Amino acid sequence: MINTERAHVLQEINNLLANHGFETSDIYDRSCFDMVARKKLLLLLLKVLINIDSINGLQADSIKKVSRTFLGSPLIVGLKSKTEYLEEDVVYERHGIPVIALETLKNMIIEGYYPEVFADRGGYYVQINGEALKDLRQEYNLSLKDLADLAHVSRETIYKYEHGLVRACPETAMILQDILDLKITISIDLFKVPEQEFNTDSLEKGKDSEAKLLLNLGFGVIPTQKTPFDALTTIKKANISNNPLITNLDKKRNQKTLNKMAVNLKDLSIVTGSDSVFIMDRKKTFESLDGIPVVNNWEIEEMEAPGELIKLIRERKECS
Repeated sequence: MINTERAHVLQEINNLLANHGFETSDIYDRSCFDMVARKKLLLLLLKVLINIDSINGLQADSIKKVSRTFLGSPLIVGLKSKTEYLEEDVVYERHGIPVIALETLKNMIIEGYYPEVFADRGGYYVQINGEALKDLRQEYNLSLKDLADLAHVSRETIYKYEHGLVRACPETAMILQDILDLKITISIDLFKVPEQEFNTDSLEKGKDSEAKLLLNLGFGVIPTQKTPFDALTTIKKANISNNPLITNLDKKRNQKTLNKMAVNLKDLSIVTGSDSVFIMDRKKTFESLDGIPVVNNWEIEEMEAPGELIKLIRERKECS
């Protein structure tokens, strides 16, 4: 069960996004991400934590893996770090995922105000627009030392700011902005797609016969953990499809479990714009499950190219 306080925050986020043009998914219990939201090209995978220090590296890697495959942006909304509440309009980070407070998210969505301050070991920092700083310094006919003396920092520090080598403390940035009479700090990009840090080509050998069939047909199969699906199947040929297949493998589940998974797949397919499929190995065959196409192992065995599976899935989707 979802913690009552966390459930309240999730519902508040869902309402916030839905009221500001986002298409939102259901809330997924016991998943590495809690919900998905899309607005035009922006796809968010959101996780809500009461204490942001409770997330571990494996959980974070799962969120990043799914986000990268969907070309989405992972974002954690938290309440506290240890016993301290998160500061408004400050960006934290845990295992490579940006973390913000609920009020910060509201400021972004409602006001279009994006944070500039980043919390790291040793305090708070901002990123200086080095090119703008250099242009303004030269426009005012100031040398590196002139500006450094005015800002009470070293010449070397100004050089590093101009070349993007270091971040500045907010107080120094404010002094520089007062001297140059122009904003030189940069808003933090919270909507980056995580870099690829994992193998997207295969599952461990011998784990799932369905995955092996997909691999043999020319797909990449990305296993996932603590998600409403078993894997994301990628099409290697760009001219076939740009979106991954949300894939559930057989695993001999009972009908009640399959029906529940079908609801989640349908919901995720709508928000992410991706097709979904059940790959089954059963004597009794059927073509769809609550609107989600079902493909049997023997059908895949007779295929020669990935496009054949994509075509079959879409045909069954239209008929369901």
